[in-house]
Amino acid sequence: MIKAMRGAAIGLSLLLVLQGCSGLPANRDGAAVSPVRQSHLERSGRFALSVTHSSNQQEAVQGGFIWQEANGRLQLDLRSPMGSTLARVYAEPSRAVLEYSDGRQEVAASPDALVELVLGSPVPVSGLRDWMQGITDDAVAVSAQRYDEQGRLSQFEQAGWRVSLQRYDELGPKLLQLNRHEASRSISVRLVIDN
Repeated sequence: MIKAMRGAAIGLSLLLVLQGCSGLPANRDGAAVSPVRQSHLERSGRFALSVTHSSNQQEAVQGGFIWQEANGRLQLDLRSPMGSTLARVYAEPSRAVLEYSDGRQEVAASPDALVELVLGSPVPVSGLRDWMQGITDDAVAVSAQRYDEQGRLSQFEQAGWRVSLQRYDELGPKLLQLNRHEASRSISVRLVIDN
């Protein structure tokens, strides 16, 4: 069970990493608005990941993360609830690297390819960088968009994920709930931004 939970935690780090395309999101009227995309972004917080398999077997893990992004490069540290680093992920436009706590590495051409390599099946993650900033990836179809009273994106569906964004600060949402249902499993990810 510990190994499965560690695998789920590593999987979360990969779910958090993405290659992201910047683009202009649409406002309520469908007109483009300026994105809130930051060229430099640092966020830290907590995560909870739950995977329910079609056999009703459930895996769950929680912990902390530190997201540091600058000049097209991303570093994500995934930490246990006790504060030790479980994994570190580096991503840049043409490469993604997962470094385990024992120094072993997995390398792929993109975050999506790295997720498939580590988890054994594809899970699209290319929109999360935008989602953490309260925008959608305009290269991928989006539906069911809803906005809060301030005109900020609060709900949508994209790339098979149902996403809810709440508690905005100047950098983006501080609460993200991501749900994905597949034939073999359901994935639920909750991110709470502390800083």
